[in-house]
Amino acid sequence: MDIDVDHYGVLGLLSGEEGAKLSVDEIKKAYRSKALELHPDKRPGDKQALANFQRLQSSYEILKDEKARKLFDDLLRVKREQQHRRSEQESKRDAKRQKMFSDLEERERAAFAPDPSTKEREEEERIAKKLREEIARIRAMHASKGENMTSATSREFPGVRKESTGTARPGVDKEKVLKVSWEKIGEDYTAEGLRELFSKFGEVEDVVIKSAKKKGSALVVMENKDAAVAATGSVSGHLSNPLLVLPLQPPMVTEAPSASRSAEPDKLSNLVGAGYIAFEDAVLMKLQKAAEKRK
Repeated sequence: MDIDVDHYGVLGLLSGEEGAKLSVDEIKKAYRSKALELHPDKRPGDKQALANFQRLQSSYEILKDEKARKLFDDLLRVKREQQHRRSEQESKRDAKRQKMFSDLEERERAAFAPDPSTKEREEEERIAKKLREEIARIRAMHASKGENMTSATSREFPGVRKESTGTARPGVDKEKVLKVSWEKIGEDYTAEGLRELFSKFGEVEDVVIKSAKKKGSALVVMENKDAAVAATGSVSGHLSNPLLVLPLQPPMVTEAPSASRSAEPDKLSNLVGAGYIAFEDAVLMKLQKAAEKRK
């Protein structure tokens, strides 16, 4: 007899723990009922009728024998425990597998999720880029305004960049005009910057700047010649880029100049240059014409 046959099931009874609780009379009653159903005389056309009836008899013989039935119940119990353990193991494996998949999905989400520090850095770069663009726009706007303001001067004095603050009074006195020059090696000067430097010695009526690639120069019109004399030799400018300040028309002196003094104006004049002198003459002429028109 095959040990894998469920003898309780052959008799139409419940197996497992329920079958182990059945009495001998209940088993006998189930056998008789099933025998009437499976008897070969009742199934003349069934070729398996005799085999099925013989299997029914064998199952009944085992179950009505006390020792054989106990062994069979023990076998069923062991099988149930094995099945239970397999189910638990499978359940644990499923749980581990599920946890492994969950952990993998979590790692994938973490790997593809944006890094907060990266996002902050990108935001910083985006804002910095916009700020640079805005600064460039503002500088371009101011540069455009500066070009418009100096366009008239550029047409009158080709190659000269002019910065001017204020207007000179009618009848410009050359003795109150200072010529200022500096090298383009350090901090550059503007009309407002020069006005601030020279205003310490008196009111500054006008500042006109001529700027070249290697040298900058300007005419500073003081309110009177005393202020011009006071500023001459006193204004030095920035340490990184000192100023050379000379009167446009030095005051007349009665005593004969020494040889060393006569050589100094020539040296200073060479520092200023012929281009500067032409620029001075043009600016003074323009200031004289403006004074005559006001009259």
